[in-house]
Amino acid sequence: MSVNPRVIETPVVSAVAKDGIEVNVRARITVRANIDRLVGGAGEETIIARVGEGIVSTNGSADSHKEVLENPDLISRTVLSKGLDSGTAFEILSIDIADVDVGKNIGAFLQTEQAEADKRIAQAKAEERRAMAVAQEQEMKARVVEMRARVVESESAVPLAMAEALRTGKIGVMDYMNLKNIEADTQMRNTLGKPAEGSNSNDQGDSKNGR
Repeated sequence: MSVNPRVIETPVVSAVAKDGIEVNVRARITVRANIDRLVGGAGEETIIARVGEGIVSTNGSADSHKEVLENPDLISRTVLSKGLDSGTAFEILSIDIADVDVGKNIGAFLQTEQAEADKRIAQAKAEERRAMAVAQEQEMKARVVEMRARVVESESAVPLAMAEALRTGKIGVMDYMNLKNIEADTQMRNTLGKPAEGSNSNDQGDSKNGR
């Protein structure tokens, strides 16, 4: 390992500014071997990892990706001030930003994904409500059928109850006849209240013939 300065290039480091825009940065790190820490000190991989972490932290703290594009030296100064060479076999002399590019609009992508997820959730809830409405409708129909069955059952028990009442003397023959008359009168009123079939067509035919 030479004590002369040498340059370490980082791979492209991607980070997202606060405005949601991704910024891709590649840096050149000028280092010199630290003789006092040659034994037991961390190597190039640690330097690259720490610088990459510093780049991500600096870009992530920027309010806008434009700040990073307009002031790339801000990354250099911020990262260099963190003392990233501590515990390594190198002394960092300088960090130069070799390349800065705008990447994807991560913020917009995440918003789109969130909107799509919200849409799927809303559709699922709507389908759940529709299924519940159908189930309630079927339940109500079943209840109507059940109630009709109970009415029919109750009506079928009326003649038996009347016969039992007559047999035991709880009602007299005249009372029974009055009940039958009331029932017949009710049926007649219901029949008279219903319009006769074809009455409308007959009335229209008569009016046409009278013209």
